[in-house]
Amino acid sequence: MTALTAQTKSPATWSVAPEQQKARPGSGFYAQLRLKLEEPWHMYSMTTPPPGPNGGPIATTIKVADAPWIAGAKVYAPAPQRKFDPNFGIDTETYDKEVTFWIEIDVAKDAPPGEQEFTVATRAQFCTDKECLPPKRTTTSGKIVLAADAAGKSGAIPAGWLLPAAPAALATAQKATPQGFGTFLLVAFGFGLAAIFTPCVFPMIPITMSFFMEHGRTTRGHSILQAALFCLGIVFLFTAMGLGVTVIFGPFAVVQLGSDPWVNGLISLVFFTFGLSLLGAFEITIPSGFLNKLTSISTRGNLLGTLLLGLTFSLTSFACVGPFVGTLLAASVQGSKLEPIFGMIAFASGLAAPFFLLALFPGYLHRLPRSGAWLARVKVVMGFLILAAMLKYLSNIDQVLQWNILTRERFLGAWVVLFALAGLYLLGLLRLEGIKADDKLGVSRLLVASVLLTFALSLVPGMFGVKLGEIEAYVPAVAGEKSDWMKNDLAGAIERAKAEHKLILVSFTGYACTNCHWMKANMFPKPEVAGALKDLVLVELYTDGTDAVSEKNQELQNRLFKTVALPFYAILTPEEKAVATFEGLTKDARQFTAFLRSGARA
Repeated sequence: MTALTAQTKSPATWSVAPEQQKARPGSGFYAQLRLKLEEPWHMYSMTTPPPGPNGGPIATTIKVADAPWIAGAKVYAPAPQRKFDPNFGIDTETYDKEVTFWIEIDVAKDAPPGEQEFTVATRAQFCTDKECLPPKRTTTSGKIVLAADAAGKSGAIPAGWLLPAAPAALATAQKATPQGFGTFLLVAFGFGLAAIFTPCVFPMIPITMSFFMEHGRTTRGHSILQAALFCLGIVFLFTAMGLGVTVIFGPFAVVQLGSDPWVNGLISLVFFTFGLSLLGAFEITIPSGFLNKLTSISTRGNLLGTLLLGLTFSLTSFACVGPFVGTLLAASVQGSKLEPIFGMIAFASGLAAPFFLLALFPGYLHRLPRSGAWLARVKVVMGFLILAAMLKYLSNIDQVLQWNILTRERFLGAWVVLFALAGLYLLGLLRLEGIKADDKLGVSRLLVASVLLTFALSLVPGMFGVKLGEIEAYVPAVAGEKSDWMKNDLAGAIERAKAEHKLILVSFTGYACTNCHWMKANMFPKPEVAGALKDLVLVELYTDGTDAVSEKNQELQNRLFKTVALPFYAILTPEEKAVATFEGLTKDARQFTAFLRSGARA
């Protein structure tokens, strides 16, 4: 915490002077705003983030006071120093000793000739490493002579001086906490581990281990090398998929990939096929000739053979892990362009890790449970769950194209049926492969069935408009729900903001954006967030539709903020100047509220 000193004298001295003596109406001039600070005081930058829940430094604001002869003004700031601040326990951006800000003032065409005064208002907080003063407001004035015969604007802004409030220079744009990416990687790794227990992968364990025992060497180092190469083959194949998606489609297209109707249609078809296959309708296999060729090469026992064995294993297992991979890629495309790559590395690492350990210690192979009825049950339950996941991608198509066929009620009704069928199957009430009429109902099977049936029943209230919490991110919204958000009408929001003297919160969102749905369903209704939203004009700009409006919104977001991430929030003035931005999903209500409050005029 900072200590507030009783000192009243400011350690700062401000002065302003134009770069030329005269300026012509309809043109403009540059002025230098100089600050001298007594040591050891420093001042915070204009791009300092707003104080968080535990406090923080106050950003400097510099504004040119309105005057009839001034058509507009811009303030350019030099790069601040970034260092650790013991007052707040965080890195901050500061200026000390002497600093010069450049101001560009445009003169109105109808400005009257003669001497005119311009005033620069500043608000800044000054601190040492031990104490801070309350924010202090100061006004500094300069004079310029307006004459029709004066020269035009002379000089230029030096290199390195930027517009702190310009979208491209918003170095303090807030983002969701980085645990989102870490959680994504953990989920991807968990997907890989879970994929081991699929019917295509688990039976491969003894087959793969027999290869290492047959071709193993006496030295531990060689065993480690073989195990590493085998796992490298798995990681390489699956990572290549993530890299291929990124390279082929590019960063912008990858972000939009998750909402593309054709992509979602393909994923739905693949999931439908996999789901029916796992339920026993038919069997999916990789062409045997291709696999036999790879197997014949891999069984030679050399290092290349070990690597190819990993590739062969990957292709063989893909019939079951395809749904995991599809879900992972679809989730990753709403993040950065590198997420598909890192996500596939994490997934493949989770899939390969047990094989690496078993290759090092093959004796543990005898302790693993054998394939049997339990694996057939996993296969059937996976079939139901994959069909449920398929509905999510069909819902994406329905929402993007605005068909309104797969409504909230129909979607949740289908989910209730599919999850309930999985539970009833495990109880033995639904006759499919893996459970015989005289099979004893074990405790594990009973507990899993109870979880599935409980989840199915918990979805029923959602069919009648009840909010479902975290699940809201994955299901269609309540139809006809009253909202304060304007849709795809930035011009209307600007007019309303001018009339109500408010700032504008622009939400760049998507019909199929899961994180966007979560924020709107779970973050915006929180009391502290809802209170802050009331002070803003709210507008949603959808970027993932197939219409011209979505394309225009995409271009606007990319042009103004150099990003296509969803969700992306920006606070704008009625003059369309960016005040603050926030990227991605956050579950920290205080963090998001601080962002919303940061737009308040000083």
